[in-house]
Amino acid sequence: MSPESTLILRRESLRDALPTCVDLLRLRRASEIETGHIEDYVALDWLEWHAGGLRLTVVGENIRRQVMRRHLLKA
Repeated sequence: MSPESTLILRRESLRDALPTCVDLLRLRRASEIETGHIEDYVALDWLEWHAGGLRLTVVGENIRRQVMRRHLLKA
């Protein structure tokens, strides 16, 4: 598999896991987020550090909405 394919698959995996990540953050259970995901979300500008905690960025919120809409359309 090419490095580009690997990056695309990783981004799709992160995209699909974002709603669960956001739910865990709201429940103050960040320790249950998969290893490496937080760093990747911050690097993608989907999450940001703010006052010692993590919060969704505008970009992250847009991605989360897209994922939620896609799941609703599949149902």
